[in-house]
Amino acid sequence: MELLKKFIQYNKKENLFQPKNKLLLAVSGGVDSVVLCALCKQANYDFAIAHCNFKLRAAASDNDEKFVQTLAATYNVPFYVTSFNTAIIAATTKKSIEETARDLRYNWFEMLRAESSFDYIVTAHHADDNIETVMMNFFRGTGIKGLRGILPKHGKIVRPLLFVRRTELEAFITTNNLAFVTDHTNAENDYTRNYFRNTILPLVSQSFPEAKENILKNIQRFTETEMLYRQSIALHIKKLVVLKGREVHIPVLKLLKTVPLATVVYEIIKDYDFTAHQADEAIALLQSETGKYIQSQTHRVIKNRNWLLIAPVQNTEAQNILIEEKNKKIVFEAGELQIERLAILKAQHPTYSSIAMLDAAEIIFPLLLRKWKQGDYFYPLGMKKKKKLNRFFNDQKLSLPQKENTWVIEMNKKILWVVGMRIDDRFKITPATKNILKIIYLPK
Repeated sequence: MELLKKFIQYNKKENLFQPKNKLLLAVSGGVDSVVLCALCKQANYDFAIAHCNFKLRAAASDNDEKFVQTLAATYNVPFYVTSFNTAIIAATTKKSIEETARDLRYNWFEMLRAESSFDYIVTAHHADDNIETVMMNFFRGTGIKGLRGILPKHGKIVRPLLFVRRTELEAFITTNNLAFVTDHTNAENDYTRNYFRNTILPLVSQSFPEAKENILKNIQRFTETEMLYRQSIALHIKKLVVLKGREVHIPVLKLLKTVPLATVVYEIIKDYDFTAHQADEAIALLQSETGKYIQSQTHRVIKNRNWLLIAPVQNTEAQNILIEEKNKKIVFEAGELQIERLAILKAQHPTYSSIAMLDAAEIIFPLLLRKWKQGDYFYPLGMKKKKKLNRFFNDQKLSLPQKENTWVIEMNKKILWVVGMRIDDRFKITPATKNILKIIYLPK
């Protein structure tokens, strides 16, 4: 009864769930999840059991499924089961077996939770799992967030056994004469966690017998340290980041004065799918010319004059869009650009403003498509002196809404084209031109 008492107390202390909540227990059939089921039953919690058959151990996987089904029947609770061809899926997605299995089960658990109105998904992670996780995160280089280990509560996932060591769970099994299944692969080192569990931690413990207990104590310290870290990062971001629609604007000069620079840069860009390794690349952009950028799956960090911009990749709502040499079409807020290269003999010389004909030899990609701003200037076609865009707009008798919706194409701080209006004289076609960059503007 001592473990049951600790179990209930830990749940209250961490505010994991209420006794009236409907729980979905993730059960493999091993010692940990069998103890979890027994404790939930003894505590009179309302629960159901869910089991994933990953088809990784042939008949043994099917036997585990049958065992868990019998366990659910013993407790007279609902039973949910699914199976996955995990190895095939992992090979197809080019992910590890571990990562694939984790993604598959949590996606399925969440689907079940939502469809059957469970309040929480409950897993049987315990203190030794947490020790292993922290060790793996340390070597992965996940930073202070990884050193806090597994959280007792994360969204709709709760872990009420994090307080207890594996030896206590095994003792509970023996005392209560509970049946369980053994996964023989746990003794093998094919998976990263098993390697740390079976090899690394035992070796460390030979020199530092209290290593595991010390790691558990450090988890609490790191958790509190991470809270302070978050508070400090939030203050930096508040001072640096300017949100403009779906874009993030960061002043370069102010960012350069920030200490610690690498940490703050990473914390700003990581939410846009950038990795820790790309933080150094982002810092290099601070000293680069306009138009340089780095890219993640979803966003780009772009250097634009005295700003770093974080913008969605080719999103029609982006206010700063890179045009690369390979691009044939760019869709943006004001319409569409169609881009092609032509030999001078094939080119015509249109006079209408919706087409820009530029000397391709003078163009260096990437180009930047953006809205104009105060201070912008160019050399209007036919003129040898520069003119501020605002004055040019006044000469064109543009209304305020027309001004506000005018876009330009820029190359290294030089405006090539006021889109749909006038090209820059420095990039016009000359008798020496051999190839032409033709850009057609199709407004919405």
